[in-house]
Formats: sequence, C-alpha cells, structure tokens
Amino acid sequence: MDLFYKIKKLYFKEWVYFRKPAHNFLRGNIMSFFELFLIAIALSMDAFAVSICKGLAMPNFDKLKAIIIGLWFGLFQGIMPFIGYNLGIRFSSLVKSLDHWIALVLLGYIGIGMLRESKEAYDTNANSSIAFKIMLSLAIATSIDALTIGVTFAFLSVNIFYAILFIGLCTFIISFTGVGIGKYFGYKLKAKSEILGGVILILIGLKIFITHIIQGI
Repeated sequence: MDLFYKIKKLYFKEWVYFRKPAHNFLRGNIMSFFELFLIAIALSMDAFAVSICKGLAMPNFDKLKAIIIGLWFGLFQGIMPFIGYNLGIRFSSLVKSLDHWIALVLLGYIGIGMLRESKEAYDTNANSSIAFKIMLSLAIATSIDALTIGVTFAFLSVNIFYAILFIGLCTFIISFTGVGIGKYFGYKLKAKSEILGGVILILIGLKIFITHIIQGI
C-alpha cells in the first residue's frame, strides 16, 4: 500500500511539473512547454529534410547510419542554441523592452527562409555517406537557424539547459526517422517538412509579439 501511495504521489508531482511550464520547464512567462516543443519540431525540419535525402540514397536502410546521422544533427541542434543564448544574454538587459520585436523578426526571418528553401529543387547528387567532413558541414548548415533561436531564447528567459536537451533529443529522433522515411517514401516530404517548420516559427513569433502588445495595453 505504501509503495502504491509513493508511486501515485510521484506521478502526481511529475504531472504538476509539466502542467506548470512557466515555473518549472521554462523560467519566465512568455514561452510554454508546448511552444518549446513546436520550436524543437520546426528547427529539426531542415535536418529532417536532409535525413530524407540521405535515406533516399541508401540501397538498404542502415540503422547504424541512421543513428549516426541523428546524433550529428541532434548534437549540433543542441550546441547552436547554447552558443546563441550566451551571445544574446550579454545584451538582453539592454534591449529588454524590444524583446517581442526581436522574437518576431528573428523567428519570422528564419520561417520565411525555410519557406523559400522548400521551393528549391531536390539534390539528385545526394549520397548516403556519413564521412566526418560531409556530416560536419551538413550538421552546421542545418543548425544555423538554431543559433539564431538561441539568441531569441536569451530575451525570453528560457531555461537554456532544458531547452537544448529537448531540442537535441527531438532532432535526433526526427532525423533518425527521416532516414527511414526517405528510404521508403522518397523526397516528396522534404518540401512539406520545411514548409511546416517555417509556418510554425512564423506563428510563434506572431504569438509572442501579439501577447506582449496585449499585455502592454
């Protein structure tokens, strides 16, 4: 009976933890856990698109390669926001009154960029190689947006350690899945994934901006 009570109590505490994102998962009251989840999904869409291309080039689905690809993308999607956050935090106190404008501009810029990329032609020369130089260049290229997001996090008072862990894990899972999807379903989802990511970032930027304006009235 005591064991059942302890399990029930622990479950309730964990439920409360995730029900109060503003006080636990994220510091501050601007971004919720759900919004962070959407940002993590949006940021991983570039890596997802590249993973689809990698999978498409594989003669057979290679689980080990898929894991390595996921680790590369997940690691850099975690590192880049941390770098951006530390750059942005140095100036956050100086431009705190403009934080909603910064979020709108940065998220909107990244989102529009992803929408433009969705119209680019598929690279028919893509290959399934996971050589160090190839994966390093791809990981950096697909995580540049995350660097900018990290700067935004500095103005939104996000708990950066939870955020980068969550973003990195989401990107790993989505990239691993993308390799399999690319192998079995082709590259048609590449453009759709980038459109989805772009729309999500634009909407979150608008939400942050509108919420701040309404609170200031």
